[in-house]
Amino acid sequence: MRVIVTGAGGFVGRHTCKALIASGHDVVRLDRALMPAPASESIEGDLCDPAIVTRAFAGGCDAVVRLATVPGGAAELDPLSAWRTNVDTSMLLTEAAARAGTCPKFLFASSIAVFGAPLPPEGVDDDTPLAPRLLYGAHKAMIESWIATLTRRGEIDGLSLRLPGIVARPIAPSGMKSAFMSDIFHALRGGMPFVSPVSAEATMWLMSVDAAAKAFVHALAAAGPLPGDRAVTLPALRVRMDELATEIARQSNARTGLVSYEPDAALETAFGALPPLNASRATDLGFHHDGSTERLVASALATIARTEGQK
Repeated sequence: MRVIVTGAGGFVGRHTCKALIASGHDVVRLDRALMPAPASESIEGDLCDPAIVTRAFAGGCDAVVRLATVPGGAAELDPLSAWRTNVDTSMLLTEAAARAGTCPKFLFASSIAVFGAPLPPEGVDDDTPLAPRLLYGAHKAMIESWIATLTRRGEIDGLSLRLPGIVARPIAPSGMKSAFMSDIFHALRGGMPFVSPVSAEATMWLMSVDAAAKAFVHALAAAGPLPGDRAVTLPALRVRMDELATEIARQSNARTGLVSYEPDAALETAFGALPPLNASRATDLGFHHDGSTERLVASALATIARTEGQK
């Protein structure tokens, strides 16, 4: 398939492109800035520029993987810019895909932020209503609905994948309020102290970036009846912060005493009070999480080591 990946220069984007190429797809990478990497074509430019989008789709389109976004904290600080990227550009891309292919697949990186906070303590499943509080979550919910509508109209074959926390992202300004989930990996791996902004008992939904990349590859060929709303919440491991810290320390030969806790009430509510997750819809379609906290941590640490080795 000729797969156009937007946000290809980002953390999830780089790994997804690599996984797609390894699976035999022709990948067109699209982002504002790109590092050299294998691909059928690489296009640098602003997705908000119609000329850039036209260039990307000039060779046709079998599928689109829509990853580029303005995340939670950054969206709250600049709502107009976030709307332009998260909503306007997403609509532009779906329209370009519909024109360039014959009902091409359109995979949208949505987020668990669509559920809002606080979540029902008994758990979240496929019937939990969407009630976003962050602008970022609202934007994701809007585009989920848009993709489902265009799918019903026969213009695209869309599927929105709601991503949990993805680890371990590089240490860099990201605009993500959940950055601490990755920062703890870097700190303990380097033997440095880490102050957690959520309590030791905080519970999070996590997935390694390799597992996320595999999810997008799998979604291109996912069989079985797809949900009417064309959205699935990906399976994720529900991990306590202290358990995560202990496992990272064990695999990094670091002291667990390096971690201290100074909970921030807002962050605890948004990211540290996630109830049990029943992702049976996605599981039935063949999506998987990392399997265990041990495997999640090993994968995340391996990702950090590979990234540092490429510098």
